Amino acid sequence: MKSNFSKRKYVIISIFLVIGLVYIARLFYIQVYEDKYILSAQNNVVRKQVIYPSRGLIYDRKGYVLVANDVVYDLLIIPNQLKSIDTTRFCELLSITKEQFQEFYTKARQYSPYKASLFMGQLPKEEFAYLQEVLYEFPGFFVQKRTLRRYPFSVAALNLGDVGEVNRSDLQRNSYYALGDYIGKNGLEKYYEDELRGKKGAEYILVDVFNREKGSYKDGHFDTLAIQGKNLYTGLDLELQAYGEKLMHNKIGSIVAIEPASGEILSLVSSPTFNPAMLVGRSRGENFNLLVNDSLKPLYNRALMATYPPGSTFKLINALVGLQENAINPKTQFSCNGPETLPIRCSHNHDTPLSLVYGIQESCNPYFWEAFRSILSNSKYKNTHEAYDGWFKIVKSFGLGEKFNTDLMYESSGNLPTSNYYDEVYRGRWNSMTVRSLSIGQGELLTTPIQLANMVAILANRGFYYPPHLVRAIDEPENLTQSALTKNQVLVDSIHFEKIIEGMERVTQMYGTAWRASLDSIAVCGKTGTVQNPHGKDHSVFIAFAPKENPKIAIAVVVENAGDYGGTWAAPIASLMMENYFYGEIKRKKKEKRILESDLILH
Repeated sequence: MKSNFSKRKYVIISIFLVIGLVYIARLFYIQVYEDKYILSAQNNVVRKQVIYPSRGLIYDRKGYVLVANDVVYDLLIIPNQLKSIDTTRFCELLSITKEQFQEFYTKARQYSPYKASLFMGQLPKEEFAYLQEVLYEFPGFFVQKRTLRRYPFSVAALNLGDVGEVNRSDLQRNSYYALGDYIGKNGLEKYYEDELRGKKGAEYILVDVFNREKGSYKDGHFDTLAIQGKNLYTGLDLELQAYGEKLMHNKIGSIVAIEPASGEILSLVSSPTFNPAMLVGRSRGENFNLLVNDSLKPLYNRALMATYPPGSTFKLINALVGLQENAINPKTQFSCNGPETLPIRCSHNHDTPLSLVYGIQESCNPYFWEAFRSILSNSKYKNTHEAYDGWFKIVKSFGLGEKFNTDLMYESSGNLPTSNYYDEVYRGRWNSMTVRSLSIGQGELLTTPIQLANMVAILANRGFYYPPHLVRAIDEPENLTQSALTKNQVLVDSIHFEKIIEGMERVTQMYGTAWRASLDSIAVCGKTGTVQNPHGKDHSVFIAFAPKENPKIAIAVVVENAGDYGGTWAAPIASLMMENYFYGEIKRKKKEKRILESDLILH
């Protein structure tokens, strides 16, 4: 009897507990449930309104704002709250068709009948001001403030990237985002999305049956503040970037300029380019399609993605390997019979025999073929295969054949062929004659312009580099990125660089192959390259750094299909870039005029 009473007591207590838990859950649902309109006792509803943070700003090295924000307004809808409205008038207010209205509504309802989602985005202030006055006539709709990217200067479109609406894969990959949110799509906007986006806030607003705001819910007890995104501080020089894009107008190719001591990218030009403002606002989709279908491929970042044989610029690396491996020394001489030389001919006749410095000045193909053959027949190795592996290891330390893996989006790795590759192609039967094209930077060897610029930065530094990167600091100018702190040493002793640099200096002097790259009061060290192109005219290539001592800039220029030597087009472009960087103006107007007026796309 007593046992039955105890059982009934526990049953009754359990029932009351369950009822209590139901009421508590219901109260929680009423007060803090974030995804639906909530009916209150005063016939008002509580609407959650997301507060979107401003994205972080992007600065150049001198403090100019490269990417800023503008205020726009998104029109949101909660489909289940939509009442009978004057659709015709509503469409006229927004300048849309009824078919578009139905399309937007259907998309929102498919997302959720109860949740607020985007109906129409990016209304400018003028449209918002007029719409706000009559929005109470259209229950289910409300407006929330957003920020949209603004570009004070039309430069560096591919580097900065762009922001667009999230897609299905974005939503599945990251629960932070909701339908209608914006996300970085390319460039720095994508790479640093987590830092730039900030953190959303929310406010809960009482709204009457006419969709008019009546005040804050619970005096803002449940509101949270948005946290602005972090700023990015790049190494880009706005003026140099703009000038580089100007010089490359009507040309296909790229310019990469690096500060050798830090690895900060001063300029990263890919040509043809476009105005970054094209990918902002409602016209983004239409403009994106125009750019995608453009035959000149302005969305293709040639500075990071295009690969070319390095041509004669690579002779410098082969010379350094030869010195490091004791296969040659600065006084080692080789003969040259000009265009009659075999197995690799020279482009011109000159004094012979010649040593290292003069070989660099004349860019003598036979000299560097003999140097390369000496490397692969080095007595310190058992055979050609082992000697090639030694060559490969040193060359790879210059950052060739692999990505830098910094904040450079969609970077290509290029190609540095391994001995295993040649074993497979030639079934193990190959020697220095088989791979002789590598001696002059041709054959299977492929590099990107960013790798060429880093290569010359290493020469400027006499043997070390920081991985090339766009952003030097995040949030505060003192908060350096990991790339800015990572120093890499190549596998060549610093003592071997001086003779190479002496030869590079002669290249830009009166009788050198790049005399057009000289500056009056600053010692420029450079190397030309003419890159064979099986699909058309040869590419013009030039690398350089300046000044010779305590260098401030390292630069690589590639002009595709120029059909001339590196000294004809790439060298003067590099020279003008350096003149602009050092002096802030161009005094050699005739040289500038020639470059600016040249159309090498139609050439």
